[in-house]
Amino acid sequence: MTEPASISNDAPAGASKSQQAYDAVKQRIVGGSYPPGHRLVLAAIAQDLGVSVVPVREAIRRLEAEGLVTFQRNVGATVAGIDPTEYLYTMQTLSLVEGAATALSAPLIGAGDIARARAVNEEMRACLQDFDPLRFTRLNQDFHAILFEHCPNPHILDLVHRGWNRLASLRSSTFRFVPERARESVEEHEELLALIGSGADATTIEWAARRHRGATLDAYLAHHSTHDGTAHATPPTPTVRTTP
Repeated sequence: MTEPASISNDAPAGASKSQQAYDAVKQRIVGGSYPPGHRLVLAAIAQDLGVSVVPVREAIRRLEAEGLVTFQRNVGATVAGIDPTEYLYTMQTLSLVEGAATALSAPLIGAGDIARARAVNEEMRACLQDFDPLRFTRLNQDFHAILFEHCPNPHILDLVHRGWNRLASLRSSTFRFVPERARESVEEHEELLALIGSGADATTIEWAARRHRGATLDAYLAHHSTHDGTAHATPPTPTVRTTP
């Protein structure tokens, strides 16, 4: 059930009604309150947010331009599904640039950073007991940010952030579709921390980070192929090579 979210009182000062509606609806889409295929009834959303239909319509148009909303004849606005090909390309790219960023960061990661990352990973492990895929995904991003945030190359770091932002726009909590991958991911995090803590060489760390990302992509693509029967929409080589 969607929580009431009036935006008339709590929105940042100076924000337009359209911007407020955009932020509220996008948050619900990215957070999963409005799942793929959910029909966006403008009047109902406007009433829920405490605004008129006009700013909601403007917000929906912006979200359509971003690929988060689609219009269907005789249906209206609905939340767009995840495009498996777009997800493939994003994860392939992120595997490359995040692997490089993590390897470049490794010599600059101190004991405090490793302890912080391990604490986040333990929170992720605790999530496995009563699995919350959205919280797990947020923690997963926090974990990886600790590992790549010291990257001294600003161009690579910018590409990593762009990749994560694109994943957010795709609403890709992969773990919602393949929860069994979550436990494997936690164990692979420990392996990454062990490599960094032991002073492993950059190539070893980079390939471990890339294999980790590639395994998540493979799990999602296998699920998509099995459940949606649309493997033909995916290019023939699903992941980057994961061995030197």
